Amino acid sequence: MSDWRGVAVIVGATSKWQADGRNTRLAHGRALDASALPLGARFGIGGALALKFAREGYFVALTTRAAANAHGLAEAVRAQGAQCGVFELDLVSPDSVASAFAAIRREAGEPDVVIYNAGYLEGRDLPPGKELLEHIPVELFDTAQHIASRGPYLVAKEALPAMRARGAGTFLITNNPAALRGRKRLTGQSLYYPRVMSRALAQVLTEEYSEHGVHVANVIVDGLIDSPGTRALAIAQKRPELVMNPEKIAEAYWYLHSQDRSCWTHELQLTPAAGTVSH
Repeated sequence: MSDWRGVAVIVGATSKWQADGRNTRLAHGRALDASALPLGARFGIGGALALKFAREGYFVALTTRAAANAHGLAEAVRAQGAQCGVFELDLVSPDSVASAFAAIRREAGEPDVVIYNAGYLEGRDLPPGKELLEHIPVELFDTAQHIASRGPYLVAKEALPAMRARGAGTFLITNNPAALRGRKRLTGQSLYYPRVMSRALAQVLTEEYSEHGVHVANVIVDGLIDSPGTRALAIAQKRPELVMNPEKIAEAYWYLHSQDRSCWTHELQLTPAAGTVSH
């Protein structure tokens, strides 16, 4: 019998803005030193979620496209005396998603909570003058769709049947304000309008699975998230009150998982004005 409270799967446990993340290297031209940062700000939302659920006694399954990306986070979780595992998962591949969940079940058991926290940066490296849809390569759009809609669909198919059979479970999707309405992509921004599909999927899954005891919610994080790469941006230096604390965001996710069922919601929007500021 396991000695943990449950199994929490963080899909996209590593951040593209962590010290050596893809966005950090794109924005700053190099990896950064994060040793002076608080632990909760080193790995973005995914890391804060992993650390929070680990503190609550869960075995935490960290999924990432390359295991090396999660090495530092896994060390931080284990330093708390908690248990975790790193599982490679490529959201583009149904076989990879299925294999990752099979490995999680073998090592830890069926997931009690799955948080879909996958992000992408496709579109950020397009130069000025290439903001319009006509300039978006089809392969870039395909990647955005894989992460924003097809990915959570594949993960839901792996996670929800056992939760339905058990009559309990949590499936949360991290999203952003582009899920609420379409808007023009500005230079340096990702192709985020496919995110509306994540929100629609969460609503559908709420309708289909809440009667079976499964809590599904779309979590809109409306702000700049504290991390090594974002903290070094000019806007974060100039307006630190706009930077959101990943640890407080993780507390909100924990609330959605652990709250009384009578308080269930299908959507939660987190903003700096709501108190989730960092420094």
